[in-house]
Formats: sequence, C-alpha cells, structure tokens
Amino acid sequence: MKISRQVSIGDSAPLLIIAGPCVIETHETCRRIADTMLNYCNQLGLNYVFKASYDKANRTSITSYRGPGRKRGLEILSAVAEEFKIPVLTDIHHPEEAAEAAKAVDILQIPAFLCRQTDLLLAAASTGKVVNVKKGQFLAPGDMLRVKEKINSSDNQRVIMTERGTSFGYSNLVVDMRGLVIMRELGVPVIFDATHSVQLPGGQGSTSGGQREFVYPLSRAAAAVGIDGLFLEVHPEPEKALSDGANSLPLEQVSELMKKVKEIHELANTENG
Repeated sequence: MKISRQVSIGDSAPLLIIAGPCVIETHETCRRIADTMLNYCNQLGLNYVFKASYDKANRTSITSYRGPGRKRGLEILSAVAEEFKIPVLTDIHHPEEAAEAAKAVDILQIPAFLCRQTDLLLAAASTGKVVNVKKGQFLAPGDMLRVKEKINSSDNQRVIMTERGTSFGYSNLVVDMRGLVIMRELGVPVIFDATHSVQLPGGQGSTSGGQREFVYPLSRAAAAVGIDGLFLEVHPEPEKALSDGANSLPLEQVSELMKKVKEIHELANTENG
C-alpha cells in the first residue's frame, strides 16, 4: 500500500516506523524528533512516518495539556512534512476535522476509543487518505472486520490496523499476540503500537502511567509473530513530556530497538515466505 510517493507498507516493503511525540509541544521539538528518527530509519533501511497529535481529546484530567489546537498543529505537521520530505500522521476525533486534516497529513488516525464511530470512519475514508484505525481496547481482533467494511464502503481500500493492547483489569493492558495474526488475515497491513501497549491508563490518578521496560520484549515478540510496522512514542526527555511520558521511549535509545526489530522482522518474513 502506498502511503506517499516514497513510502509504502505491507507486501515486500521495508518495516514501517511510525514515531513521534504523543502530542505536539513545540515546532522545534517536532523537528528534532523527525530529524533524528529519519536518520535512524535511513541508516537501517526502514520507512518512516512522523506522528503527533494536535489535540489529545481523551486526556485523563481536565487540566492536562491537550496540544496547540487544530490550526497551529496542522501548520507544524505540514512544516515538518515539507522540511524533511516525509509522510506525517495525526489523530482526528470529529468528522468535521477529516477534510482539513487531510490537506496536511498523509495518514488519518482513528483513536482506539472511537474505532466504531461510523460517521468518523466514513469522514476519514471519504478523504481518500490512508486511514489507520487503532483497535479498541474493548474489541476482539475479529471485530475489526466491521470497521474495515465501514471504511471500504466509501470506496477507500487504504486501511491499516493497529494493535495497542486490550483492557485487563483496572488501569492495565495486555497484548494478545494472536490479534496481530487475526487482523492481518483481514487483508490489511498491521502495526504494533509498542508504547501504548505498556500504558497504565489512569494509573497515576490524574494521568496515565506506563512500563516502558516492556516495550523492548513486546516489540521483539510482535516482529516475530508478524507485523508490517511499529508505532512508537518517543521524546528527547520523556520525564518532561507533556503527555504519555511514562510510556514514551528516550529518543537516543530508539535506534537499538529498531535494529533488533528489523532483524527479527526480516527473519520472520523469510521463514513465512
């Protein structure tokens, strides 16, 4: 599947890395992350998409930082895409956002909590852009077939699905690796969201917690099972990040993880081939 003129996902394409901060903080922070991640991916022969949200509408607390807003956020995403000649991704939360966001980004992402919202899915699909749907924490992998059918009903076949963990008890998530196989069998490229999968929703009271030490083993396991891409939230200083710092990876540590995941991904593809 073509994401942009230079970047594809699935089939024989290199592993796709979708990485960036949880939310747009400053233009300069986005530039720094995009520049570093693009260099890492170029060195490893991997495809890269920059991701960041202009509005995090589902923050735990009313006082939490949500982002710079749609207008300024899309300006920053457009600037990053133009400067580094890379595709970019962002979330949308309301149908009326789709057309405007599609002018600035290459992939429209549907948040997990909204993955069954028909009007939102149809609005995203109608733009013709690639639509990446995060599987709801409350859905079985096979339930994503209906999500795919909704998008396809608008004559858009450009669907990606992302696993980000399933609700497991209070303030905890678990990853069922069978889900990666099941969703791939729906005929779509599948992404593993390694950093949200180790999130502890609401685990710190007014904010979510995280266990980033499990990003590495889960990423390796997902690559062995079979994925088309890896989704990572990264930040130069996670302890100072304005959102999801507890489960974000330090920017300087990402290269080694990607190198190992690439090796496993290529081995798994060789064996499956």
